[in-house]
Amino acid sequence: MHMLYDSDAFAVVHILANAQIEGEVELDQGPQIPRHGFEIVDKRSGKEVYLDGSWAEMFQIQITAWQQNTPSQEEVEDTLEGYATLAQMPVVMH
Repeated sequence: MHMLYDSDAFAVVHILANAQIEGEVELDQGPQIPRHGFEIVDKRSGKEVYLDGSWAEMFQIQITAWQQNTPSQEEVEDTLEGYATLAQMPVVMH
C-alpha cells in the first residue's frame, strides 16, 4: 500500500493486492491475475471509492500524465472530485 496523495479534502492510496510481503514465503498456488487498485477517500463526505480493473488503468494513465506535467493542487483535486462522485462506501477505518 502506497500513499500517493493526501490533502485536507482527499487521500489517494495505491493498493497492490497480490504484492508479496517481505519475508513471506511464496507458495505455488498456480497462476494469479495481478490485481491492483486505487482507493480515493473524500474526507469531506467521509466516503471512499476503490478503483480496479479498467477504472484503475484509466487512473494510472492520469497519474502518469501528472508525473510528466506537474499539475497544481487545484487541478489534482478537480480530477479527484470527479472520481469522488462515484464514492458510495462510508469510510469506517482509516
